[in-house]
Amino acid sequence: MSFGQSIATCFGKYIDWNGRALRSEYWFFYLFLIILNMLSGTIDSQVFGTPFTETGTVGLIVSLGTLLPSLCVAIRRLHDVDKSGWWILIAFTCVGLIPLIVWLASAGSSGSNRYGEEPSAEGPAE
Repeated sequence: MSFGQSIATCFGKYIDWNGRALRSEYWFFYLFLIILNMLSGTIDSQVFGTPFTETGTVGLIVSLGTLLPSLCVAIRRLHDVDKSGWWILIAFTCVGLIPLIVWLASAGSSGSNRYGEEPSAEGPAE
């Protein structure tokens, strides 16, 4: 899945908690979020005079607008490695970040699992 397809898929499945997400879909969308947050921080500091280390108005709008898609793609990514979406809550424990990152970075299960068919690299066929 390409960078653009990943972004389109994640925003297309804005609040879709079901199904599975490819590793490339998750990590490209995460890269997009990093770039978008850096850009919003720059806009906040240059236009509104907000210190770069603080979240300004644009950064807040971007964060709120991408909260659900980023949460949904992480849950679908966990489904791809055959884990329940509830495992995302392990991030609230500091030590829990380690297995969570390992699961998000690992290859998904091949074939179908209890969360659906193996996702296609071409993006949604809808």
